[in-house]
Amino acid sequence: FPTRRSSDLETAERSRTQSSWVLIGALDWARLILREDARKGGADHLAEPWAVPLAQARLSSFLAADRNDAPGADEALDAFLSGQMEDLQSRLNVFNLVQDAKVHEPSRLVFSRLFELLDLPERELTLMAENLRLAQDTSEQGRTNPTAPLLPSTAEQLVWLGLSPQTLAAIRPYITLLPVPTPVNLN
Repeated sequence: FPTRRSSDLETAERSRTQSSWVLIGALDWARLILREDARKGGADHLAEPWAVPLAQARLSSFLAADRNDAPGADEALDAFLSGQMEDLQSRLNVFNLVQDAKVHEPSRLVFSRLFELLDLPERELTLMAENLRLAQDTSEQGRTNPTAPLLPSTAEQLVWLGLSPQTLAAIRPYITLLPVPTPVNLN
């Protein structure tokens, strides 16, 4: 019995290690693609190598998975790797709504158009913009305002600023939170 248990543990550890190396390789590939794109410069567009999705590949083609009845062997054979990079500047930056401690009217109009197209309540946009202004002002000035919301760091935290979960779900594919004001990349 101890021999079988040791063999199972060794197989599981080998699968975990190999899977980790595949993941590290995928991340290195992504870094290489992005570094080369930055080196070449120019406008980003969907014909560049970074925009080509990594097609789904069965991990068993990369891993030396045992084909015996070891625990987890079937799961290792059914694992897949795929991925895709997306230019977040192709989305509307929520932080564009507030600039110089004021609601930025041109950005508010762009978001207003999005809310209109998605048939969402304009009052939630107004509330989000005002709460974002309060959160940024409090954060940048280092002041403590007990009524100001926290500055969100993820899109899911936009509910702190007054968006309903339904509205957030509707706008989620079209927005991002980038730390500095950014234009939308139409390329």
